[in-house]
Amino acid sequence: MAGEQSASTFVDVPGESEELQRRHGAEVVGVTELGTTAEPTLPGVDQGSETTSEYTRAEVRIAYPVENVGVSVPHLRTTVAGNVFEMQPLSGVRLMDIDVPAAYGSECPTPQFGVEGTRELIGVHDRPIIGTIIKPSVGLSPDETASLVETLVEAGVDFIKDDELIADPPYSRFEDRVEAVMSVIDDHADETGKRVMYAFNVTGSVEEMRRRHDVVKEAGGTCVMVSLNSVGLVGVLALRQHSDLPIHGHRNGWGALSRCPQLGFEYTAYQKLWRLVGVDHLHVNGLRNKFTESDESVVASAQAVQRPIPGDDGILPVFSSGQWADQAHDTYAALGNVDLMYLAGGGIMGHPDGPAGGVDALKQGWEAAMADVPLAEYAEDHEALRRSMEAFGTDE
Repeated sequence: MAGEQSASTFVDVPGESEELQRRHGAEVVGVTELGTTAEPTLPGVDQGSETTSEYTRAEVRIAYPVENVGVSVPHLRTTVAGNVFEMQPLSGVRLMDIDVPAAYGSECPTPQFGVEGTRELIGVHDRPIIGTIIKPSVGLSPDETASLVETLVEAGVDFIKDDELIADPPYSRFEDRVEAVMSVIDDHADETGKRVMYAFNVTGSVEEMRRRHDVVKEAGGTCVMVSLNSVGLVGVLALRQHSDLPIHGHRNGWGALSRCPQLGFEYTAYQKLWRLVGVDHLHVNGLRNKFTESDESVVASAQAVQRPIPGDDGILPVFSSGQWADQAHDTYAALGNVDLMYLAGGGIMGHPDGPAGGVDALKQGWEAAMADVPLAEYAEDHEALRRSMEAFGTDE
């Protein structure tokens, strides 16, 4: 791994001097063996012997010369997570973490708004930011989307986002959707003083993303969303360098990079790359979610997003997927803070008293968690929470 991803190849080549190796060769800092298995994890493995009957798993730490990479996040990813995944001698490869030098913090764009900037725009400072997603994900016209947004802002939600499946389809052109939605948000802000943040999905080519960002900004919008894996590091970097708005990072496609435990990326490493190119909010799934990710993995992801890296003191983890008031206590206990977005679709829209009841129930669930009062006890004199528990059930 160290040789392939730095100054060596499978045979000696002219120019591979001791001086070049000294300056540009990667160094294996440490190897911690984790055990053995009789079967390789991946097909195509070749360890040089047809009689191999044992495969050793280990955690390996490799140091790459900064001079090889410079301050380039795309090239950093190429170095630490490039051809190494295809090497025949390896029966499995997973990138667990990345440490970057301080220069990355000063020379990379990093998040422009982060926690405090986002809170300032929304006007929420002492609790989680409560949000939801436009559902159905596809099929709504701009006017139908705006009608749903009107219901949601009147319900008291802080944040709404496009689903990742809609950007600029023929039945809901981006400009038309922005105009319709922002008209509702503007009217609500004029009446109440509260400007709800809406994350419009700008995913597309670099030029499309820049143009769509400008449409949102000119309409008075306060957030853009991008599908990270669809546009890549360079796409997000180009958007960040152009953007005057928070960037909401959606990780759809993440499962292909992570679901096999011996292949791909640990979120601890993955999320650092996106923060270095300037994402302000990152999805981390949710506790007791509808997907395959364990609660332990979700908590570790959220904690990683909140930990400082060079140039970034931590950004907002976005909890979503099957969330309602029931997970508030466990989420708060795991993080010990409320610097997060808490998004619920069914938990808001499916409340028996409608979206207003759903938003109230979420806020009351978090009030209970922050006050260390059991959910059922808090529900005794909080109607929206009680009705939510009756509708969705709880283990408590």
